[in-house]
Amino acid sequence: MAPIFKVGHASDVILPLHWCFTANLVRYERSFCSASLRIDIILMKRKASAVWRGDLKSGRGTISTESTVLKDAAYSFGTRFENGPGTNPEELIGAAHAGCFSMALSAELQKAGFIADSISTTATVTLENHPQTSWTVTLVHLETRAKVPNITPEKFAEIANGAKAGCPISRLLKAEITLDAQLV
Repeated sequence: MAPIFKVGHASDVILPLHWCFTANLVRYERSFCSASLRIDIILMKRKASAVWRGDLKSGRGTISTESTVLKDAAYSFGTRFENGPGTNPEELIGAAHAGCFSMALSAELQKAGFIADSISTTATVTLENHPQTSWTVTLVHLETRAKVPNITPEKFAEIANGAKAGCPISRLLKAEITLDAQLV
């Protein structure tokens, strides 16, 4: 299902996301605008699924996404705890966080009048075994390198920290999130 947008200012039409982008109506703000239309995001849902077969240590599973970017990607005890071939939930959280933060940083830079030539982010997800609570994601460290013309390091750090706080995946996670953001 495509994300749905509500169009305001003399109209209550609901448009699918692909129409809004095709018509070049969208700017990067909470309320997306054109000269005569205001478009508010109503709701977006994304789906992923997992199938597990067997016991914890010898079992195997697959992970898939609605977009089919991941389709029956293998995961197992070995991929999660022993660095075996395949993916694992923490790696997927890291990928989601790195992608989300990079987009959030781009949006915040643009709001401040800067356009990044490039933003590269690596998210390192730390999984620890605590005797009282079992396995817990305790830390996500974001390492970002960005090439942004005409910005001072101080202004970049301010904007990057704001993007970290506002990134939807950052807000989702209860783990400590640290950031090392540098201009290149």
